[in-house]
Amino acid sequence: MIDIIAGAKGKGKTKILIQQVNDDIKLTKGTIVYLDKNNKHMYELSNQIRLIVVPEFNVTDTDMFLGFIAGIISQDHDLDKIYLDSFLTIACIDDNLDYAVEKLGALSDKFGVDFVISASVDKENMPESVQKYVSHAL
Repeated sequence: MIDIIAGAKGKGKTKILIQQVNDDIKLTKGTIVYLDKNNKHMYELSNQIRLIVVPEFNVTDTDMFLGFIAGIISQDHDLDKIYLDSFLTIACIDDNLDYAVEKLGALSDKFGVDFVISASVDKENMPESVQKYVSHAL
């Protein structure tokens, strides 16, 4: 499953994402990983959630990011969800949002890992193939 929280920068996407991840950790039997561009929100996350600061790993393009995600999935068989904050930045998205979401969808289907994404773009400006995943448009 892919769930996208979309909206312009500063509209409150991260607040929704953090609330959702902290609620989900109470309900899941598996593990949850939260990827972000920095550790600014580290103390807002439950200590049961693994925070990964993507730029520390020198991810430079979308395919490298997708490989990074596959590596995270491969090392944790109990992984339930991956939260992706600042998605366009950490995934090095230019105009290939549909490609990245399609590949994440394939990983989700194959390994049973859900992705919750915050993206600083209005729903109307997303490719039509991606708009169907938007649950919150701010």
